[in-house]
Amino acid sequence: MTSLVKDTEPEGRPEIRAVPVRHYGRWVAAALILYVAVWAVYSVAHNERFGWDVMGRYFTADAVLSGIGTTLGLTAIAMVMGVVGGVLLAVMRLSPNPLISGTSWLYIWAFRGTPVLVQILLWGFISALIPRFSIGIPFGPTFADFSANSVITPFVAGCLGLGLNEAAYMAEIVRAGILSVDPGQDEAACALGMSRTKSMRRIVLPQAMRVIIPPTGNETISMLKTSSLVSVIAVADLLYSVQIIYGRTYQTIPLLLLASAWYLVMTSVLTVGQFYLERYFGRGAARRQTMLERLWANLRTARPAGKGTR
Repeated sequence: MTSLVKDTEPEGRPEIRAVPVRHYGRWVAAALILYVAVWAVYSVAHNERFGWDVMGRYFTADAVLSGIGTTLGLTAIAMVMGVVGGVLLAVMRLSPNPLISGTSWLYIWAFRGTPVLVQILLWGFISALIPRFSIGIPFGPTFADFSANSVITPFVAGCLGLGLNEAAYMAEIVRAGILSVDPGQDEAACALGMSRTKSMRRIVLPQAMRVIIPPTGNETISMLKTSSLVSVIAVADLLYSVQIIYGRTYQTIPLLLLASAWYLVMTSVLTVGQFYLERYFGRGAARRQTMLERLWANLRTARPAGKGTR
């Protein structure tokens, strides 16, 4: 069946062409950035002082790979301690009990107000303050007695220093996430007969995750790099392992660049994981695009527009 609708536009009317806006400034800026990037890469690649052969020789050395494992272990343990302790401290901070709330505030004040390096050193030399630990009844019999050096090894001291400090920062992140949830949600849960603990676990925290996850991902990446501070108490992490090698070979700059390259690799992996985790907990809101998706969208919009219709 043919259409009976006729073209009512006057004959000879010129066609409308959709011409995209030209952004010449963007092309000039992109060309300058590309030139500088190529020049920088060429200069670095042809500078023998960087010692690329040394980096290649030690990049997968056993000591370096062992240090990477220690770094990842420190990061994981410290972040678990930080997240668990942060949630507990945040809930305590929001408690109506002034003693519980005050205790949380005092902890956060003390651990955020002193450098993490100082805290790591204090845990590393804890035996100077408390030579022995004992388990028993206060002012009564003792059931077990331990040397502080045998319990708090350098690795344990690093975990305690990093994890307890991170708990103070995570407490404020979690508290901000909890406060971002409408108080009516908690009131409705209490009206249905839920306890405060169950309401927090089943209603408030799941909604607060959208606010909590992004800064937690940043804290994890920061923790990976901050873990290098444990090298001051002789924990064989990535940086300490590299220091041992260049203390023997005197190839300081190439091996520091090697450590930086491995840190970049690990932080890049964590960044990708953070992106997908944020997109998962942010479902229902605006969908975040990956870099490839944004590139493809820009290429599609950059195509020349075809002829318009009459």
